[in-house]
Amino acid sequence: MIVWLNGTHGAGKTTTSALVQQLLPDSRVFDAEKVGETLMDITPGLPATDNFQHWPPWRPLVVETARRVLDYTGGTLVVPMTVLVEEYWREISAGLAHHSIPVRHFVLHADQATLRGRIAGDTVLGPDSPFRLRYLEPYAEAARTWLHDEAEVIDTTHLTPAQAALQVVEAVKG
Repeated sequence: MIVWLNGTHGAGKTTTSALVQQLLPDSRVFDAEKVGETLMDITPGLPATDNFQHWPPWRPLVVETARRVLDYTGGTLVVPMTVLVEEYWREISAGLAHHSIPVRHFVLHADQATLRGRIAGDTVLGPDSPFRLRYLEPYAEAARTWLHDEAEVIDTTHLTPAQAALQVVEAVKG
């Protein structure tokens, strides 16, 4: 099984995924961003883009990597990855379904003020990361138009990461 934690930057995906992994027996965290980083390391580089998800190989490589890891280890993969383009989510979820891999898709949501506050205090990319701020509006648009209809939404605005992780795990086990 895959537990996919979606949502924009600042929603708590990375922190929550580590806690979910600790609470779910036989689970591992698979950071699909590493697939994108591998593609970014190709030289000479692939065609220029502002987001590796736009490269057509990224989506099937995420599916194939997840499938191979699950074939090897079994259990559950916890995937903390923002996917805001509906077509890309459909491609990934269809690819996983083709391999009979069940997916529980969660969106960790927080209101815009909370997200901005978390991004302002970000110690990973630094305060007010333009990269992270750039995704606030695309996230809001995806949430309005399709994303919240495609997933189980957990509002993290007033939750600690541990509380959010517990909600995910309870939903998966229940």
